[in-house]
Amino acid sequence: MTSDIQPFRIAINDADLADVRDRLRRTRWPREIGDNADWQAGVSLAFMRELTDYWIERYDWRAQETAMNAFPQFRTMIDDVPVHFIHVKGKGPNPTPIVINHGWPWTFWDMRRIIGPLSDPAAYGGDPADAFDVVAPSLPGFAFSSPLETEGMFFNPTADLWVTLMARLGYPRFAAQGGDIGSFVAARLGHKYADRVIGVHLHLAGAVMPPYPTPEDYAPEERAWGAKFAAFMTQGNGYMQIQRTRPQTIAFAMHDSPVGLAAWMIDKRRAWSDCDGDVERVFSKDDLITNAMLYWLTDTYASSARHYYETKPEHMAPTHDRQPPVEAPTALLQFEGDVWLQPRKWAERYYNLKRWNVATRGGHFAPMEQPDLLVDDIRAFFRDLRR
Repeated sequence: MTSDIQPFRIAINDADLADVRDRLRRTRWPREIGDNADWQAGVSLAFMRELTDYWIERYDWRAQETAMNAFPQFRTMIDDVPVHFIHVKGKGPNPTPIVINHGWPWTFWDMRRIIGPLSDPAAYGGDPADAFDVVAPSLPGFAFSSPLETEGMFFNPTADLWVTLMARLGYPRFAAQGGDIGSFVAARLGHKYADRVIGVHLHLAGAVMPPYPTPEDYAPEERAWGAKFAAFMTQGNGYMQIQRTRPQTIAFAMHDSPVGLAAWMIDKRRAWSDCDGDVERVFSKDDLITNAMLYWLTDTYASSARHYYETKPEHMAPTHDRQPPVEAPTALLQFEGDVWLQPRKWAERYYNLKRWNVATRGGHFAPMEQPDLLVDDIRAFFRDLRR
């Protein structure tokens, strides 16, 4: 490591934790009109009341903080952007460096269940030859990669930052993995930096530029995916339209109410995961609260939502016209419980697709929902690409 990289430990002030509890106790609850037990109109009032009671009486931030600090964490500045990351060296004969990318409304902490199996396979019943040096950054403007004061930050410039980060860590060539926004970062790396990227593994088909899939691209057995994606784009992406057009307006509410912030994000956890309508089948109360706390305690809702605002057509130009656009060898593992599934025909045009799998279990938050399936697929893909 260079002197540009400093060790980091999370240490939230007691006063900030006391402020959260005070705000929770003073929550002004909205009236619920009619029966919303199915969350059709949004997050259930009864659910949020129960969660908030737990948050006040039983939730232990310090226990979560201790668990996070068990991972080696660091911070550095790259082009005036603060970057926080976990870096775990692999235990094996020749670990492959890999940068793993989260999304929204995620944080780096959603990657915790795959870091150990990737870095130390033998400890989880695997082959040490499959070990990775794992780098798990917080996206710019998320959690401890803050405060973000740079305009124009979304997944494309994030890929540029990660090339610099990995070089600082001594990795001129590396693998990339991601889902949600993180899949767009990883795909951009495979497009712009194919000479440096060993391979790209995605659990969401991130399209960093046109051409995008058309209905004709879906094979008969994939048409249900197309219908699900179309329904998401017409009925489930209101959050995206708000964050793409007026992120600063809604930020005033998100930065004033921890319950409001949590509800905004829990709505997505339930809708996008393979939970059959019961979000706690996949995420514990501690999981849901800690996710909200990482945004709240770092004042990063506004800067995280800004990624949507900055993702504009004029920013999506390719850096070359070679085909496929993503030249680095690519694997795509899609989860049928996700709301965003893309057709194989399009994926084969868009990526240098070397591996394709569809998992019948799991949804959008694969590192939390199905970490074993995800890890197995990552290992299998890169096994043939290791130098």
